[in-house]
This record gives sequence, structure tokens and C-alpha cells, in this order.
Amino acid sequence: MTYAQGANVQKATFAGGCFWCMEKPFDEIKGVISTTSGYSGGHIVNPSYKQVSAGNTGHAESVQVEYDPSQVSYEKLLEVFWQNIDPTVKNRQFCDVGEQYRSAIFYENEEQKKLAEQSREEVKAKLKTVVFTEISPLKNFYPAEEYHQDYYKKKPLLYKYYRYRCGRDQRLEEIWGK
Repeated sequence: MTYAQGANVQKATFAGGCFWCMEKPFDEIKGVISTTSGYSGGHIVNPSYKQVSAGNTGHAESVQVEYDPSQVSYEKLLEVFWQNIDPTVKNRQFCDVGEQYRSAIFYENEEQKKLAEQSREEVKAKLKTVVFTEISPLKNFYPAEEYHQDYYKKKPLLYKYYRYRCGRDQRLEEIWGK
């Protein structure tokens, strides 16, 4: 789908562990224009995957979602985000461990911040446990190397194997019943 120049396109940035696993759920949502795997929340300019995965840059593997708010709301994107992470653990997601795999919502404005905080409170109430998902202003987003983009499409068998071996879907079923 193409969008006219000047169309109201907005961005939302989420960290949910492996960025490969976060692109697909958003790509399946009507109104999502694109997803980009990358790095957010760190202190190194234009980091590489090797730097981020070593855990010394402060970045989290993230996905930036461009969307048309006339077709999909930020609240819906938050719902998709929560349903694809384990918010009950700190500095890890499934088999990936370290600050670079933390769960986070990086907001771009006060409205996104308010909605993110509200959704986190709803998740806390639903799960009746501590939620470690960070909510921080988006200070930077650096796209990951090209071979990481759309990995689930480029390498579907390796992607499925990774998800299975990492226990992602099994844990999501335990938490969210999906």
C-alpha cells in the first residue's frame, strides 16, 4: 500500500527482546505501513549488532512501527506489543538475556507516554504481578543492518526454529493464553 506524501504517518517504537520476533506481529496489523528492526535507548551513536548484542551500549533491540492512525490506533499497537512479550522478567525476553533484550516502550510524545503508562497499569492488574517493562522517551533509533530486516520473511525456517528453541510461543501461551 502506498501513502500520499503528507499523509498522517506516525511512529511507535517498542523493545520486546529479539527484534526479528517483534516485526511479524506488527506487520500483520491493518494500518501498519512498515516495521524496522533497530536499536533504541543507548548511548552509542549508530551502533552495530555486534556492539549491541555484547550488551555494552545501553541499547535495546527494538522495532519501529510506522502506522496510519486513521486505520490503527496507538492503543491497538500497545495491545499487540504486550501480547508478544513477557513483561514479568527484567532484562531478558525468553532465551535472550541482558539489558539489550529488555522490554520497553519508547514514546515520542506525551500522549504516547500517557497511553503506555495506562496500558502498563492494566497489564499489572491483569497479571497481578510486577511488570518490568520500561517506559522512556525515544531519544534515538538506529536501524539494524539490512540482513536483520524482515528476517522472518527472508529466512522463515531459521526464524521458526529460533522462536521454538527460544520458548517464545510456549511462554506467551502461559502468560496470555494465545
